[in-house]
Amino acid sequence: MVRVRTVIVVGGGIVGLATARALAARGLGVTVLEKEDRWGAHQTGHNSNVVHAGLYYKPGSLKARMSVSGNRSMVDFARAHGVPVEVCGKLVVATSESELLALRVLAERAEANGVQAKLITLAEAREYEPEVAAVAALRVESTGIIDFPAVCSAIVRGLRESGADLRLSTQALGIRSGRSGGVEVATGSEVLRADALVNCAGLQSDRVARMAGLTPRARIVPFRGEYYELRPDRAHLVRGLIYPVPDPTLPFLGVHLTRMLDGSVHAGPNAVLALRREGYRWRDISAGDLWETARFPGTWRLARKYAFPVGYDEVRRSLSRARFAASLARLVPAVGPDDLVRSGAGVRAQALLPDGSMVDDFLIESAPGQVHVLNAPSPAATSALEIGTYLSERLLES
Repeated sequence: MVRVRTVIVVGGGIVGLATARALAARGLGVTVLEKEDRWGAHQTGHNSNVVHAGLYYKPGSLKARMSVSGNRSMVDFARAHGVPVEVCGKLVVATSESELLALRVLAERAEANGVQAKLITLAEAREYEPEVAAVAALRVESTGIIDFPAVCSAIVRGLRESGADLRLSTQALGIRSGRSGGVEVATGSEVLRADALVNCAGLQSDRVARMAGLTPRARIVPFRGEYYELRPDRAHLVRGLIYPVPDPTLPFLGVHLTRMLDGSVHAGPNAVLALRREGYRWRDISAGDLWETARFPGTWRLARKYAFPVGYDEVRRSLSRARFAASLARLVPAVGPDDLVRSGAGVRAQALLPDGSMVDDFLIESAPGQVHVLNAPSPAATSALEIGTYLSERLLES
């Protein structure tokens, strides 16, 4: 086994930065490559800024283990480094009798994962959220809200102090094994050399893996999630976080309402196929990205499963503020179309298998001297510090 002294991390989102932090804490020389001109430019900077509790995920899975421990470590990190964070709790609400069984299953999963949560009545739910509609609800105490870009900035400050080589506007264009071992990464202006590589490239992670010589078993298919915001004079309708009971067959949590640290209330996201890997609007189209998605067999198998009515309904909701408002009104009936203003959007890097199934857990593949993160959507930001520690250990064992 080659002793690892230096590592190149591809990707400067919160997972890549947290991994660099864990590697630097072990005394390794770290270089971080980020193709954009700022840290956390994509998934990290375009999400709900929720610190998840860990109740949704299959007991024993990486997501379950890392989100529960990540909730604690992320909140502790934020408080230690002056990053705004608030542990406000949330409600998951069943709005019909047909959702009660799924809500109870969710409560059982929370208990199995060690998450503090309890089933409550509508009257009890309205003590937290006076405007909520529910047959029953699950109160989750450890959910919080945070500023994830500020977390990235704090990690970057620590990395600079440790002497890490941090490179913005630097894209990995080619990766190969070095002549005398290790890895070489071409950036266009130079060739960087290190003993090992960690791929945390998010929306581009499968491409980076193939560039490095792997044949990843999953393909990234991008899903755009669009957000609205409640008008300031209607923000009083939501005190904290209100979520629906999720569809257990899908990895998405459904359109929800989130009071942010600044007091604004965000609503969303939905989930529609993005027409570009980094496509935040309908008009963001890449013929190459679309062709790559279309020629992957898993895309068509996924479409056969979910195009109607799930995908069709998501597109209609994307194009209609009234339909979006109707989804929110199931949770808070006082919300109407005139209460919503367009906000930003995010793109989820969803790993898809050739059989059309969406990878539910974090997916990590290794090769000698390499570790590749091929699926790390939500709750990856919550779990970032735990993922970073896990990847550093896995790299040094590879």
